[in-house]
Amino acid sequence: MVLTRLKAKSEGKLTKQICRVVLDHFDKQYSKELGDAWSAVRDILTSPSCWQHAVLLNRFSYPFELEKDLHFKGYHTLFQGSLPYYPKSMKCYLSRIPHRMPSERHQIGSLKKYYLLNAASLLPVLALELRDGEKVLDLCAAPGGKSVALLQCAYPGYLHCNEYDSLRLRWLRQTLESFIPESLENVIKVSELDGREMGDAQPEKFDKVLVDAPCSNDRSWLFSSDSQKAACRISQRRKLPVLQIELLRSAIKALRPGGLLVYSTCTLSKAENQDVISDVLNTCRGVLPVNIEEMAGTCSRDFAFAPTGQECGLLVIPEKGRAWGPMYVAKLKKSWTV
Repeated sequence: MVLTRLKAKSEGKLTKQICRVVLDHFDKQYSKELGDAWSAVRDILTSPSCWQHAVLLNRFSYPFELEKDLHFKGYHTLFQGSLPYYPKSMKCYLSRIPHRMPSERHQIGSLKKYYLLNAASLLPVLALELRDGEKVLDLCAAPGGKSVALLQCAYPGYLHCNEYDSLRLRWLRQTLESFIPESLENVIKVSELDGREMGDAQPEKFDKVLVDAPCSNDRSWLFSSDSQKAACRISQRRKLPVLQIELLRSAIKALRPGGLLVYSTCTLSKAENQDVISDVLNTCRGVLPVNIEEMAGTCSRDFAFAPTGQECGLLVIPEKGRAWGPMYVAKLKKSWTV
């Protein structure tokens, strides 16, 4: 069987060193923001051996034999088709036990069969409700997982993948080359523009916009190898909401009236999540919150959520057996009367 042949090196316990500076900072902040829930979340975030990895199948190079093996191993599909706008073309498999398949190597001219990801990262993609023929902007696209996921949902008329960081841009290009057939290259554009300038460069051009914003990535920060750099990151953390708000304002300009925007991060931080959305709703004319509480109710089997105090925002928190997240997702709409 495929899964038997593909023995992941990461089957054993992962040996990552926790950065004490970051953990102490998180303890102080998140014990206030999450209360009693932080203790359980902390246990998962500091125990990589408990982390889970979802398998997103590539419909452009469909692995039928692998899919059979996933079923045999007890994997199940995300949402089980229960979301009204869950596309049949997207196939993502989850396991309730910690398990990571080996990543496929990038080979020029050969498409990969699957993408490994944190299952919660599909929530912002699904919240966009992408339809065939729409013009879509992925404003902060690297490393490319969400762009790949968008293309599993529908065939956009135009997909603009933007990444400002030059190193991450190369990663994005390689990801797209690994998963997307040449026949779709004519509808995909990759750019290296400062996302804060996109709204002025492409005003009201897009039907849907995804802003997967640069954030204080809780999982990776916890395992920073250089404590001095980690301390520097923490000191600069309070500046991130300013950047995130500027990116959102730009994205709103790039969105056509009536279009949908989804904002996401992979941090638990209220300052980078709820506070950013509240600021935009309070200061930007013609921007409306979209209730996504139904999504939380529908996928509660696979994900655990913390209260956000917002109908338009969800916060996935990792727990034992459902070690997905952190992932914050907020959904907005641009009014026709802007």
